[in-house]
Amino acid sequence: MILIVDDDRAIRVTLTLLLERNEYAVMSAEGPAAAMDVVRSHSDLELVLMDMNYTLATDGEEGLTLLKQVKVFRPDTPVILMTAWGTIDLAVQGMRNGAFDFITKPWSNAVLMDRIETAILLNKPIAQSSNNGHQVASLNGFRSCGLTAQPPTAQPQPHFEVVGQSSALLSVLATAQRVAQTNAPVLITGESGTGKELIAQFVHEQSRRMGKPFVKVNLGGISSSLFESEMFGHKKGSFTDAKSDRAGRFELAEGGTIFLDEIGELELPCQVKLLRVLQDQTYEVLGDSVTRRANVRMVCATNADLRQMVQEKTFREDLFYRINLIHLHLPPLRERQQDIPLLVDHFIRQTCAANALPPVSASEESIRYLQTLPFHGNIRELKNLVERTILMKDQSTPSGQLTVEDFKASHQQETSMPPIAPSPAAGVSAGMTLEEIERTSIAAAIEKHSGNLSLVAKELGISRGALYRKIEKHGL
Repeated sequence: MILIVDDDRAIRVTLTLLLERNEYAVMSAEGPAAAMDVVRSHSDLELVLMDMNYTLATDGEEGLTLLKQVKVFRPDTPVILMTAWGTIDLAVQGMRNGAFDFITKPWSNAVLMDRIETAILLNKPIAQSSNNGHQVASLNGFRSCGLTAQPPTAQPQPHFEVVGQSSALLSVLATAQRVAQTNAPVLITGESGTGKELIAQFVHEQSRRMGKPFVKVNLGGISSSLFESEMFGHKKGSFTDAKSDRAGRFELAEGGTIFLDEIGELELPCQVKLLRVLQDQTYEVLGDSVTRRANVRMVCATNADLRQMVQEKTFREDLFYRINLIHLHLPPLRERQQDIPLLVDHFIRQTCAANALPPVSASEESIRYLQTLPFHGNIRELKNLVERTILMKDQSTPSGQLTVEDFKASHQQETSMPPIAPSPAAGVSAGMTLEEIERTSIAAAIEKHSGNLSLVAKELGISRGALYRKIEKHGL
């Protein structure tokens, strides 16, 4: 059952008709007191859809108070806030206090129903079974050993694999498959090399949007000046070099999923433009006044600490709450040691096939050795190590097994590579810490380019957003 709380009778009637037409049981209340009577007496509440103001006040305090009261009695029931006086600050306050989502009046019926269905679906219990003491969801599309993510359809799809059997990975995949059936935005976090893009693709292929475009965008490589053109497209003549119309990434992803990698690198002015797409599901092509609707599922990824960035005012809090509706965290490989044997076998088969080499295997001793390594580069580092070991192995020897010595030789070669020597002009000297080297190098680049931060970022190989944060960090 869904509870509607609004002091406007016309809105209560309109929402009741809309929800009943979509086969939901509905109750309504005109104010906080009546709403709390329903909340206390009905344990079957699936959702509360509530206004933020019930008197002449427009600050939303009445709604925030009611939200807190609802959460005391029904902490697991999702709440969607509505107000005609909506502000971004009010939305953030609601999210902080446990609201599932926030919608401003007037609303789009299609958008509202999509968010209601998402909230209810995600709040349903997961059917779980016990497997060696761990809770593992029943997942169509991959096995618990050598996971192969395949969409359950006969239509041809790009092949990709998620390999592993650890409970940590299975938990992520179980959640990913469950939320895939909704249109909720997903935020994937984890260290570099943990496979965030692969999980994003898994979400897409397990969703109702499978077969539609999966568009990947690395936000760390897009400057603020090109963001609108790159993401939303442009019309011929909209700026000096616009010699023809160009479709943006959102248009290319229409009906499908857009994967925004390195969301933490996005500069503040661009964050506002991205927020509008999430808030209203609309955008405008550069040079065109027609507003377009975006039928796109958004999945973001980052290895940055966005909560820390919000505190440092380098990432908008309202955008953080919008993209973080569903959070998937990928653990580092050092916390998934039982996945290493499967991953090694997978990479061995891949490398041998790609280089037309006879099949080999890794000895049990070598697997145990690999499980002792820290793998700061995670799966990507393991993949490189396996490939390098196979390619370096003397193919003329009859042994078809990779030994501890083979992997050690390859690993030592990697770790013994000398670092790139910094330019003497940069003022870097022996005995400096990494922090001091970074600060000195940035300061030297800024001086070299007379403060042109675009050129500084290009020379250092980082985005302008990352450069701004480092300048602030080092007090430059």
